Amino acid sequence: MPRYKMIIEYDGAPFSGWQVQANATLTVQGALERAAEAICGEPIRVHGAGRTDAGVHALGQVAHCDVPKVLVPGRFRDGMNAHLRPHPVGVLSADIVPDDFEARFSATRRHYVYRITNRRANLAVDAGRVWRIPRPLDVAAMSEAAKHLLGRHDFTTFRDTECQAKSPIRTLDQLDVVQNGEAITITTSARSFLHSQVRSMVGSLVWVGNGRWTPDDLAAALAAKDRSACGIVAPPDGLYLVKVDY
Repeated sequence: MPRYKMIIEYDGAPFSGWQVQANATLTVQGALERAAEAICGEPIRVHGAGRTDAGVHALGQVAHCDVPKVLVPGRFRDGMNAHLRPHPVGVLSADIVPDDFEARFSATRRHYVYRITNRRANLAVDAGRVWRIPRPLDVAAMSEAAKHLLGRHDFTTFRDTECQAKSPIRTLDQLDVVQNGEAITITTSARSFLHSQVRSMVGSLVWVGNGRWTPDDLAAALAAKDRSACGIVAPPDGLYLVKVDY
């Protein structure tokens, strides 16, 4: 039975997140599994590299599934895309990989981007795809604060209270804040992230940017190891899973 590795993009706005849930009518995983079942004629389990939250987007999500037949190159990808319509999900590639490949557990690093538009005017084209913040942000202060989060830490402060990870310890390899005109991009990378960690870090960095916190206040919040010490949690609109390394 061949195992397929898929690279997937999706607009997370209409979905209740990646993972199939008993009380959720539409999830990315569910849409993919229904498409795979339509091709194969039997239930197919699809495993993702990252369980993105409701409203979070992906440009390079990775998933794998076992399919009970070998299809010519491109046929599985094209079939998946045909059956995924009209959902905003696209399978960019689908390739046969070794049986020991695991989309989640074989991953060595995950890369996320968070997009902010720093302007007073309302969003038109990017509505639902970036976080619009009308008040000017001090990007230099945000960049300075971000340095406190790099490295290996207990990220309890930036972890959702319902996070199921066994440990709050994570190693953050990258957290860059870059401004280009009204666009502010926050790029972060790590082997793995806690539930809501990226959005929690971004929201706290915005508190630094708008002057509510200093960079030292963010460092103190990290050291507190207390969820109540976290700043605002950024909305899902601006968050993208852009790449997974193996």
